[in-house]
Amino acid sequence: MQDKLFLPRLRKLRRLIDGGFFGRILSVRGEFGYWVFQVDGTHGSAVAGLRNCRVQHRGTTPKPVWNPDVPANHGFRDQWQEVPDNEEFDNAFKVQWEMFVRHVVEDAPFPHDFSAGARGVYVAEAGLRSSAEGRRIELETLDDHT
Repeated sequence: MQDKLFLPRLRKLRRLIDGGFFGRILSVRGEFGYWVFQVDGTHGSAVAGLRNCRVQHRGTTPKPVWNPDVPANHGFRDQWQEVPDNEEFDNAFKVQWEMFVRHVVEDAPFPHDFSAGARGVYVAEAGLRSSAEGRRIELETLDDHT
């Protein structure tokens, strides 16, 4: 599953986050069967789908007029912009495998250590509990030694 972090659309989403595109992030929604992520912020939104990443900035978002007496004449989906390929994206499996091999052979840094795995299990278990109980589960902050 780690290879998904290196897919072009998620790398584009990361680039948007790092560049401050969203402003303050208000919500993130994921559909894990198809690996679709939607991020909404105070300055814009993005949807990273199976093969692409589309955005709509607050400044270019049209104001719709909801009038039941007048047919809608906006192609709302067409108003989203594709995030361009500003870099060469290598195969995701290859990228994560090379990172791991460099860690083993050269002792290069590796971000996915035991603590990261423990945090992942913690979040996954909270997700299962949330689903079973039909409510949000408050997550406590875990330190790096967990």
